[in-house]
Amino acid sequence: MSGFSAQPRAHGEERGCERERDSGREERVLKIHFVLLISRQGKVRLTKWYSPYSQKERSKVIRELSGEIISRAPKLCNFVEWRGFQVVYKRYASLYFCICNDKEDNELETLAIIHHYVETLDRYFGSVCELDLIFNFHKAYFILDEILLAGAMQETSKRTTLRLIGAQEDLVEAVKEEASSLSNIIAQATK
Repeated sequence: MSGFSAQPRAHGEERGCERERDSGREERVLKIHFVLLISRQGKVRLTKWYSPYSQKERSKVIRELSGEIISRAPKLCNFVEWRGFQVVYKRYASLYFCICNDKEDNELETLAIIHHYVETLDRYFGSVCELDLIFNFHKAYFILDEILLAGAMQETSKRTTLRLIGAQEDLVEAVKEEASSLSNIIAQATK
């Protein structure tokens, strides 16, 4: 049994695949079902789900894939067929970056997305390591959300992604300063 719940589909619609029409021709768009970052010890460092899974299914998926990927020999290819899907993974230092998509999707495109995400993290953190992702997980999610939207590649420019993350950080700082000044005003008014 697959991890996906049965969803009604319109005639001609493929599961997990969006189609775009451009001048009368159809073009397949890569659809990512989930992203996992797993340490060599099997600890999950980041998960992002773009297809519906219950919490129980998510735990089972993580357990199955982490066991299968971590135990694979380094010389084997980075593509794993799993439950009718393909999982593309790449190991960087002590982390495995894994993306699950449809079997028909381009594995090399998926590897390029993983590499793009790692390079963006590297530029943001300056030689990213596992501890950066543990203590700044929210920033790793911000970056992933700028790159991928609803399971599809959204932003391909590292520079634009980093600029948008910087703008988010500026906004958060402005809100913190405003909240601090408001709490000071309230504290003085209640004295």
